[in-house]
Amino acid sequence: MSNHSVTIKDIARILGISKSTVSRALSEHTDVNAKTREKVLALATKLRYQPNSIALHLKQQRTNTIGVIIPETVNTFFSGAVSGIQKIATLAGFQVVVCQSNECYTTEKDNLHSLIATRVDGLLISVSRETENTDHFDTLLQNNIPVVFFDRICEKLDTSQVFTDNYQIAFEATQHLIDQGCRRIATIAGPSHLYTSCKRFEGYKDALMKNNIEFNPDYLIYADFKQESIERFTRRLINLKESPDAIFAINDMTAIEMMHVIKKNGLRIPQDIAVLGFNNDKIGQFVEPSLTTIDMPAQDMGEAAAELLLFHIKNPNQRPEKRLINSRLIVRDSTRLRP
Repeated sequence: MSNHSVTIKDIARILGISKSTVSRALSEHTDVNAKTREKVLALATKLRYQPNSIALHLKQQRTNTIGVIIPETVNTFFSGAVSGIQKIATLAGFQVVVCQSNECYTTEKDNLHSLIATRVDGLLISVSRETENTDHFDTLLQNNIPVVFFDRICEKLDTSQVFTDNYQIAFEATQHLIDQGCRRIATIAGPSHLYTSCKRFEGYKDALMKNNIEFNPDYLIYADFKQESIERFTRRLINLKESPDAIFAINDMTAIEMMHVIKKNGLRIPQDIAVLGFNNDKIGQFVEPSLTTIDMPAQDMGEAAAELLLFHIKNPNQRPEKRLINSRLIVRDSTRLRP
């Protein structure tokens, strides 16, 4: 008999006992006679019986699967976070189903409904840039489905969250530019309703204020991440009557595309315009000049989010928790104006 086909029914037939007795013996219930339990366990071992994990999980109302919704997989931060999630989930014996919203609110809602329909045990979510209305997440709370938001979190919802110190690191990055002698610092921001965008803008603005530098609204641009838009708003900035002497970009790829436009227009980096990115993509080390950036520990954030979700799955009555993952500034040649 193939070990893959051995069932409780087979063991019961061979021993001449009921399936329920075999099931209780395999579960080591105390209401089964000791000798019977020994016979069942011995035969199960001999036949290399393997329990049907799917049936077991359904019986326990668990699928040992977690769902993940991220804005996009091409973003190296989110792919790194998924790597961390996968690592922790695998160690805990959980499967991971990853969906991407493609930065679309409607797709995010569809992803959520699909994952709920597949009966995942919990969800890890980083919201799309279009998501202003978060009512669709109420379904999770109403049905007691564990959820942890990471990076782009929902402050309105009473759920566990894992995030980085966006305010502090943006303050530190802006202060670095000021320490290099920059005074006209532009910032390329994400959508104003996103938690990450709000905190970074606050840190940037407070660093200006601390150094008695007036905030200039001409130096604030909300990006839509399209290449043609990046070229357009870069040209707009460098053609201002008082063009910026530094740019703090929303991510490394935006910063690198801006550097390309800046150099095409005959300007030097960092002598004419210093450029600072966000995310610490590997390519930033190899562009010319090398890109100053902020290292966001994506894998650490993914691991922390997965650990927290698994804790809530196993302890459903625990209060929501907030975890901070620290980032760090990496100074390279694109902002190095002073020794």
